[in-house]
Amino acid sequence: MPTNAPRKPKSLTAQAAELAVAAQQVVAHRVTRMAMAGPSLSERDRKEFSLMVTEKHTAFAEAWQAMAAHAVHTNQGLAASFIQSALSPSSHTKPTVAEVTQQLRDAAESVFGKGLAPIHRKAVANAKRLSKTKLR
Repeated sequence: MPTNAPRKPKSLTAQAAELAVAAQQVVAHRVTRMAMAGPSLSERDRKEFSLMVTEKHTAFAEAWQAMAAHAVHTNQGLAASFIQSALSPSSHTKPTVAEVTQQLRDAAESVFGKGLAPIHRKAVANAKRLSKTKLR
């Protein structure tokens, strides 16, 4: 029986590229739908346009929450690392400027990745869902 192996997370570059494509697809579908709906919206259109607003609020709230929580966790780790380095009697165990810079870059990238994930997930799911629906 096959087991579900953990999937390797996509790089931020791949997620950003997918988000760029998915966002364009979703916007194109919804703008076309708005134009076709005209001034009198069907119940289906009202539901979709309402969802369009609430899902953005939800995705961005999840993104900010994930980023804030991960930033706190990451900052604690960075602070512990810097304190340990400062208190280390040996200069051999102290990180170089390049290592500290890379650590800070990795920390910023991981916080950004946590924020991108919910927005990416929602946009890609919407593009997939909307590609299967008819405009009228």
